[in-house]
Amino acid sequence: MGNFTFEKCGGIEGLYLIHPKVFGDNRGYFMETYNYNAFKEAGLDMVFVQDNQSSSTKGVLRGLHYQKNHTQGKLVRVLSGEVFDVAVDIRRASKTYGKWFGVTLTAEKKNMFYIPEGFAHGFYVLSDTAEFAYKCTDFYDPSSEAGIMWNDETIGVEWPIPEGVVPNISEKDGKHPAFSEDIALDY
Repeated sequence: MGNFTFEKCGGIEGLYLIHPKVFGDNRGYFMETYNYNAFKEAGLDMVFVQDNQSSSTKGVLRGLHYQKNHTQGKLVRVLSGEVFDVAVDIRRASKTYGKWFGVTLTAEKKNMFYIPEGFAHGFYVLSDTAEFAYKCTDFYDPSSEAGIMWNDETIGVEWPIPEGVVPNISEKDGKHPAFSEDIALDY
């Protein structure tokens, strides 16, 4: 696996925190951000078909998003800044159905997070700004998009939002339903 280390996350099958090997000197650095053979050797044999990138300011919360059909596995990373990234297991047959895992991703650490199909995903921006990039295993399908309310009490994500701060969410994200059996995906 050479230029990467792969770490399973939170006892939830399929989630991986990935640390690339960074080669740096006084000129800067170089690193691989993805290598099909290394990922396949680690058990992550997927094909990416779409790359996305977003920019957000401090306090923005995006999520919790998923697609009902054309489900997407995502390899996410931060290009600048820092975010708290969350995956929620919504696979009906999973032993960890309804459980979540969160990790801080930073441009400085260059760490990445792999979230397989069957998960809802979201992130909260901790730095003044953050550039966020992700590779997807299926194409975005607007007719299939769905979400779960970011602060759903059943899931209980412990977002690192300072007391008294209200996260900046989109109107659409503010209308997502609560977590329920209707959300479960057949995985």
